[in-house]
Amino acid sequence: MGPAPAGVQHRGAAGESEVMELALEDTCKEGKKESSKKCTLAGSPVDGLLQPVKLSQAELYKEPTNEELNRLRETESLFHSSLLRLQVEELLKEVRLPEKKKARIDAFLREVHQRVLKVPSTPKTELTDQTWLPAGVRVPLHQVPYTVKGSFCFLPPAQVTVVGSYLLGTCVRPDINVDMAVTMPREILQDKDGLNQRYFRKRALYLAHLAHHLGQDPLFGSVHFSYTNGCHLKPSLLLRPHGKNERLVTVRLHPCPPPDFFRPCRLLPSKNNVRSAWYRGQSPPGDGSPEPPTPHYNTWVLQDMTLESHVQLLSTVLGSASGLKDGVALLKVWLRQRELDKGLGGFSGFLVSMLVAFLVSTRKIHTTMSGYQVLRSGLQFLATTDLTVNGISLCLSSDPSLPALADFHQAFSVVFLDSSGYLNLCADVTASTYHQVQHEARLSMALLDSRADDGFQFLLMTPKPMIRAFDHVLHLHPLSRLQAACHRLKLWPELQDLGGDYVSAALGSLTTLLEQGLGSRLHLLAHTRPPVLEWDISQDPPKHRDSGTLTLGLLLRPEGLTSVLELGPEANQPEAAEFRQFWGSRSELRRFQDGAIREAVVWEAASMAQKRLIPHQVVTHLLALHADIPDTCVHYVGGLLDALIQSPKEASNTKGHMVVSQGGELVMVPNVEAILEDFAILGEGLVQSVEARSERWTV
Repeated sequence: MGPAPAGVQHRGAAGESEVMELALEDTCKEGKKESSKKCTLAGSPVDGLLQPVKLSQAELYKEPTNEELNRLRETESLFHSSLLRLQVEELLKEVRLPEKKKARIDAFLREVHQRVLKVPSTPKTELTDQTWLPAGVRVPLHQVPYTVKGSFCFLPPAQVTVVGSYLLGTCVRPDINVDMAVTMPREILQDKDGLNQRYFRKRALYLAHLAHHLGQDPLFGSVHFSYTNGCHLKPSLLLRPHGKNERLVTVRLHPCPPPDFFRPCRLLPSKNNVRSAWYRGQSPPGDGSPEPPTPHYNTWVLQDMTLESHVQLLSTVLGSASGLKDGVALLKVWLRQRELDKGLGGFSGFLVSMLVAFLVSTRKIHTTMSGYQVLRSGLQFLATTDLTVNGISLCLSSDPSLPALADFHQAFSVVFLDSSGYLNLCADVTASTYHQVQHEARLSMALLDSRADDGFQFLLMTPKPMIRAFDHVLHLHPLSRLQAACHRLKLWPELQDLGGDYVSAALGSLTTLLEQGLGSRLHLLAHTRPPVLEWDISQDPPKHRDSGTLTLGLLLRPEGLTSVLELGPEANQPEAAEFRQFWGSRSELRRFQDGAIREAVVWEAASMAQKRLIPHQVVTHLLALHADIPDTCVHYVGGLLDALIQSPKEASNTKGHMVVSQGGELVMVPNVEAILEDFAILGEGLVQSVEARSERWTV
């Protein structure tokens, strides 16, 4: 914009041009035309810059309008400050989906809907007869064991419906994913398809046939398979548009049964739907022993049955309440910055949306609240409510046939029931993940309550991966060692329930083992699994060992961290045998100064730096003893700054000279340049250390 000539009037007679800057339009309104003093731009045209506006005395001290007063009241009651409000509004503008892109996405969804309905049918065959599949597509499921009863034929879907956050208006950028529920016709399914993975086999075959035909359509630039929330029994089909719009959106197709096909009473957490004789390939036992329950398997079937009902619930609750939608978007950004919504067992954006719906139903959140207030209320609830002890439910029914919360607590670590009363929304969330969410929520609430100027920056704008959030980090690799750990820990029921996913089966036992061993040294233990990447439809699905590295983070307590002694019970106590069994050869009898003879474990540590690494000794010993995981498979990251803390001190002491003071005493005068050089070396070392801790470990 060029310089404005001096003396040009901005509110004058009709026909005069308005050259005032857009930011000043609210100040010089047309209602001031009759004012004797005009809004002018002062200054010399030689400056080449826009000059401040000269306002009349009446305009400087005019009363605020009703709109300005209402905005000030809202800022005072709904936000801490005007700055925070501006920051939140700008963030929401950045993560919301623009209307122009919505129109293009809607057009693409209509094309997908038409093409899915036109996929041709196939003749009926046995589930094990898959010769009808074309050579260019593979079944996106590990069929182990392969033999299973039942028949399959492809028929066009009974219904294709958009579900998820896109329909609700709560999806956030940069990655826009649209979920579509593809309802399979009843003719494909049979009454006993809930048993022995029959439903999941048909689901995978249905996807494979869709992938073959849609992959030949020029509308799509890429057609890939992926796992739904990391669950290897539930693949989904990813469709992206062709050409320059390939990054516009990713459509995920989720085959699902008719809503009322499976009876919910057969999918209770106490029921078994995977027979041991079929899964292990053994003849059924004749002693009449009960089958182990399969709560996770049952939950995955229920999840497909309730896709549409959950969208209807959220649509009713969120409705036209823009504040609730903004709050859900902010909570999703909060989770994403902390990487808490990734992979199997993550605290996903869907769970946050259902949590907001629960808080609305319990009147802890009102529909008139702003997005910032919804964010605070959600974080406050997470920080103060332990769902591993006291579960919550969206179900309002008093039907006595419904399972109780206690039944779900016996089967799952975290309990949050949906409106049907049968489905635990947090079935895949581990106790360690939820405790990490609680910990981050407490820190965030303390940051918000402090009203710090940079609170918004730390809360929603700064990434906080595990390497930044924990003191020590350990990586387990290769993951195939966890298969031996499952055998060592005798986790056959868990493997049967999880369809052979030995990583998920061993994870709970490993975290419990390490929490018990670290004891008072540990404040928080968390884990993270990298999400399984998508794969081409012509490739076999990735195996469990291909999912990268299992990472565990340890947040340690300063109190007791450097203690070299694990004190056990007295030798004549019944707990002594359990102590010896837990610690193995490290446990030994010792006599103490008070005359007591106790079981104890003593760790080798001569210096303070070695004492701070005692958790390393504890972890490697317990994993090798109980899980058959050698120390060569444990890459431990911790104590990297100890050498840097000591080296500058030694260097500085050698870089100085002795002088004689006025009193005749020798005084060491340090060399300032040498000290500055040491600080520079320390800074470079710190940067290298952080980079070393941040890089992904490879073998």
